[in-house]
Amino acid sequence: MQRLKIISGHLCPGRSPESRRDLRRAECGSAVGGGSEEDVVVVHGRRTAIGKAKRGAFKDTTPDELLSTVMTAVLTDVGLSPDQLGDVCVGNVLQPGAGALMARVAQFLSGFPEAVPVYTVNRQCSSGLQALFNVAGAIRNRSIDLGLACGVESMSLRSIGEPGDLSSRLMQNHKARDCIIPMGITSENVAEKFGVSREKQDSFAVSSHLKAARAQSSGLFSQEIVPVTTRSVDEDGSDREVTVSQDDGVRPGTTLTALGKLRPAFRPDGSTTAGNSSQVSDGAAAVLIGRRSAVQALGLPVLGVLRASAVVGVPPDVMGIGPAVAIPAALQQAGLTIDDIDVFEINEAFASQAVYCVEKLGIPLEKVNPNGGAIALGHPLGCTGARQVVTLLHELRRRGRRAYGVVSMCIGTGMGAAAVFEYPGP
Repeated sequence: MQRLKIISGHLCPGRSPESRRDLRRAECGSAVGGGSEEDVVVVHGRRTAIGKAKRGAFKDTTPDELLSTVMTAVLTDVGLSPDQLGDVCVGNVLQPGAGALMARVAQFLSGFPEAVPVYTVNRQCSSGLQALFNVAGAIRNRSIDLGLACGVESMSLRSIGEPGDLSSRLMQNHKARDCIIPMGITSENVAEKFGVSREKQDSFAVSSHLKAARAQSSGLFSQEIVPVTTRSVDEDGSDREVTVSQDDGVRPGTTLTALGKLRPAFRPDGSTTAGNSSQVSDGAAAVLIGRRSAVQALGLPVLGVLRASAVVGVPPDVMGIGPAVAIPAALQQAGLTIDDIDVFEINEAFASQAVYCVEKLGIPLEKVNPNGGAIALGHPLGCTGARQVVTLLHELRRRGRRAYGVVSMCIGTGMGAAAVFEYPGP
């Protein structure tokens, strides 16, 4: 008997990856006017450059200013009036109340009318992607037609520290206790448990910097970065105006030899170092999404289509494995496989967990973060998910054909998130 598989809600004979992909593409419709009118589509996305926290380009810039820059740029680029937005959701981790006040201030600094609502969400490292999921959900339930999903973080002005008010009973529950394990220790746990060597971690980190340096020197990021004019205070106390349009953290000269000299950052006998971990950073990103029918009625472009999303829980002490669980869940929902995906944007919280996830899923390295990841670019917590979506869709567009991409990241306290996007083609 021929084996049957369920693909996108249909029973189909067992198929090769190529034929499954062709079927999925046929279901998605043609690039022009195709697909379902109910599809959630990405219209446009922009980001700021990413600055090194406490010593980089945005060390003196407040998050509302960063957020306002990208919110304004996205709508200006496509000629959309802000009063046509049904909602704005902003991912943020470190600001009080997940930045609810900060987001409303940014909205007014952007010239958005008071009638446009805004709120914030904190799902730690996935907050920027969760903001997109939330807006997409509102579109799907027909509460709104268009929305702006954003992410922002200033790790210069706010640091990870006090966990807040927690019961003393957490120490009696090992899962609850594991939620407050420092992130660097969870990286060491992944490396030890799954045998990810220091050499593999350092090699992955070198690759991230080299890919990011190549993209930066080729001008690829200029398509997604909005220049920010801000003030910076020098060491002597003098104040000057600067325009920032390039990521701070990329180090073109990074070598295995140089990284090999760095001491472990979290355990004396560990393998996680400052060189093979993500950089703490400042930055913002915004993504405009809407129902396909509304987008077409306004004559707006379609940069991508959200095909699937998933968030899963994993053990808190090895939170970095999240993408290895979330990516298969999202792909199954989309009716796709690893082989069907052209580009994977997997957040490089630590090289240990990124290497594990890539190897566990059997993803070819050439498909992973082709323009570098958080080890080179930085990881402004609330911003990262939105930044990854912007980077992914601009990269897929450069491919010049219909293509699929995945955004994924691990999440502190033990979760993983993933989203599948389709670039419909020119």
